[in-house]
Amino acid sequence: MKIAILTCGMLPIPAVQGGAVENLIDFYLEYNNKMKLHDITVFSPWNTQVVTHPALSSDVNHYHYINVDNLKARLERRVYKYFHSSKDYYNYFIEYYFERVYAYIKKKNYDYLILENCPGYAYKLSQRGYNNLILHLHNDLLHSTSRYHDIIFHSLSKILTVSDFIKRRVSTIQLDDKIQTVHNGIDLAQFSPKDNASSLISRETIGFTKEDFVIVYSGRINKDKGISELIDALLQLKALPKIKLIVLGSSFFDNANNEDTFICSLKDKTKNIEDKIVFTGFIPYHQVPCFLQLADIAVLPSMWEEPFGLTVVEAMAMGLPLITTRSGGIPEICEGVATIVDKANIVNNLTSAILDLYEHPEKRKLMAAASLERAKMFDKETYTKNFFAALEQ
Repeated sequence: MKIAILTCGMLPIPAVQGGAVENLIDFYLEYNNKMKLHDITVFSPWNTQVVTHPALSSDVNHYHYINVDNLKARLERRVYKYFHSSKDYYNYFIEYYFERVYAYIKKKNYDYLILENCPGYAYKLSQRGYNNLILHLHNDLLHSTSRYHDIIFHSLSKILTVSDFIKRRVSTIQLDDKIQTVHNGIDLAQFSPKDNASSLISRETIGFTKEDFVIVYSGRINKDKGISELIDALLQLKALPKIKLIVLGSSFFDNANNEDTFICSLKDKTKNIEDKIVFTGFIPYHQVPCFLQLADIAVLPSMWEEPFGLTVVEAMAMGLPLITTRSGGIPEICEGVATIVDKANIVNNLTSAILDLYEHPEKRKLMAAASLERAKMFDKETYTKNFFAALEQ
């Protein structure tokens, strides 16, 4: 098949600036390059880091770049915003990017257009006569109360959801077998327990000791992710000096040097236990396993309805006993191998769960083994095979 991939245009493909969706696109493009399944063109915003990326040498995957940052693009966006912003589905930045992509697409014939997490694109394209649309839905963006949901739903040939939770949300519009779950995956070769002796990152380099009981939180630093509640739980455990916390991540992708007010409020809250918490800031994705390796357990207490939870899989793949919340698609990933707590009375629930694992090392060993086994269900090879199988049905 001849396929075009449309992203929202915020981050480049290949995923040189990170991004969960972008990494998942890289996975299936890598598989397509290996297996020579389809002729795929992926549209992406331009970034100088892609110039020497080996993925661009593929003979079956083609990369079409839109420069949205040069002077010409910035001026055109201002004009677009003035004339269109009140009429469009998305903000003017995304809409301008879409129109630049569409100017190319309309000159070509594709068997299918895959829309990565952009149901609004389905609305716009259906109004222009397209009915060969597949939506790959990573977030809760299409349901019975979303904008133009009926038009969007019926314009799509297939809807691939990253979890059964998202599938149920889409099904509030209509039950239909064109909605299919394809669980996300990660690179298990990258996320796996390794000998940390040769690593430049150790507990000592971040101010902890081998005797400490180290918790790791990994992910975006915002209110929805439950990091504030986790710190409140740590404050309740401050009488236990060996319990420490690594907060791994930043507020937005590579926001390495720009702390927002929420992160500042977290640090202010921890002034009395500064020796027990390390905020790493942004860490490049390839270094994340090195930091996870330092921990005894992972705590990922998402407070919103998490669509999937890649950080949950990453923690399991590193063999970490896991504490998380009953949120969205998370139970699908780790039910039966993790401690899953309710979001009601969350701080006390987290405190009790952490204390339980702190006091029971044998339980941690069993949970670690269970995590490793469960993570095998979510490797990138399984994800990519299931993704293309769903397309070809």
